[in-house]
Amino acid sequence: MIVKQLISELNEAKLQMLINAKYIKNERNDAELQAIQRKLEFSRKRNTEIVKGSTKINITNIDTRTKDLKEARYTCHSKWLNKQNDFFYLEERIENRKASIYKDEIVEDLLLNHEGDNDRSSIQIMDDDERNKDSSYRYDRMAAVQYAERWWNSTNPKYKNFDVNCTNFISQCLHAGGAQMRGYPNRSSGWWMQNNNWSYSWSVANAMKNFLAQSQTGLRAERVESPDKLMPGDVICYDFQGDGRFDHTTFVVAKDDENMPLVNAQTYNSRMRYWAYEDSTAYTPNIKYAFFRILDDTSSK
Repeated sequence: MIVKQLISELNEAKLQMLINAKYIKNERNDAELQAIQRKLEFSRKRNTEIVKGSTKINITNIDTRTKDLKEARYTCHSKWLNKQNDFFYLEERIENRKASIYKDEIVEDLLLNHEGDNDRSSIQIMDDDERNKDSSYRYDRMAAVQYAERWWNSTNPKYKNFDVNCTNFISQCLHAGGAQMRGYPNRSSGWWMQNNNWSYSWSVANAMKNFLAQSQTGLRAERVESPDKLMPGDVICYDFQGDGRFDHTTFVVAKDDENMPLVNAQTYNSRMRYWAYEDSTAYTPNIKYAFFRILDDTSSK
């Protein structure tokens, strides 16, 4: 099929640009091209190179607008084998995209799934710790990481899932690690999802950041100053605009050769991605991060 061939060739060209570390002249101020350039720049600073890669295209819909114009929606599954000194790791991403083809030529190719939480409202999380002061648990980091690896690119039918699913996914990982829900049915209280309902802290990035910063029992965290202090099973929150409202949440699944986190995330489904997100179209020079070490009742600060 000519449409799939055209789209496959386009994405293969992007892959080869990364593998060959070639910069592109960006006269259109294209956000995606800028993100690729940042990825190349920061990979060089990390002594990291892509030694091999692949892309797999799946056409999900073709809409014939006119005789000469078609619009195709598709997913692109990219894999990159990264080499950092003597350390190798496989990074993966899933993109949902839309391409417009006019007379057998791609005239537009757009990314549809963007990083960030649409809900940027200020939500006050109530402290219900007094009612849960006897609640205790041991956080099983291995189980949480195994969950993040199993479900990074799919949805668990045991939970309600959303179009913007980044924070919901991190909550599921934490729950898989043994963190207990609390606060039901008040959506502004605790951290929970049940009976087709959920707390803001379970599913909204800014509310989760506030909850982790405030919680004193059960699921709780210590905010640390730098990402190298994190371990697999910890959480990073992102404020892309630097305006105090956090937009995105990721889950640490590994550390690279320089002891920096590699993360899994959803909405823009990613696996073993470098924590700083310089290669995101949502990235701005004003970006701020919140690094959370998850604590349990065996932890000592």
